[in-house]
Amino acid sequence: MRIEETTDLQICRDLRRQVFIIEQKVPEAEEWDGLDGEAIHLLAWQDDRAVGTARILEKGDTGKIGRVCVLQEARGTGVGAALIRAAMDVLRARPGMRRALLGAQTHAIGFYEKLGFVAHGPIYDDAGIPHRDMTRDL
Repeated sequence: MRIEETTDLQICRDLRRQVFIIEQKVPEAEEWDGLDGEAIHLLAWQDDRAVGTARILEKGDTGKIGRVCVLQEARGTGVGAALIRAAMDVLRARPGMRRALLGAQTHAIGFYEKLGFVAHGPIYDDAGIPHRDMTRDL
């Protein structure tokens, strides 16, 4: 498996369409929020197939990791954790970045806790799915 930064937004969008829109029933209007153009995008590859993606948005000293998804057949293989570790590495290399923030689907809180994130604040609805904010210092 390899993780790389990409400017090929179509591959990222295809993965997000499969996971979020088709599988999780996120409304298309909510998935395409207009922020992709200002984000850093990561792609995870197994063999020669893209199997996961994530994006990073910068705001002040915080990097927001979002749109993290892995195709169903690649889940449980370490792809998701590798994407988060790669996103953290990208943020650490950016001047002035101090922490990472993400909105975790509540079923995935334990996954992110194993990667050093701490949940805080209330559970909230995002596209019909319960989420909770999580942060980690860089």
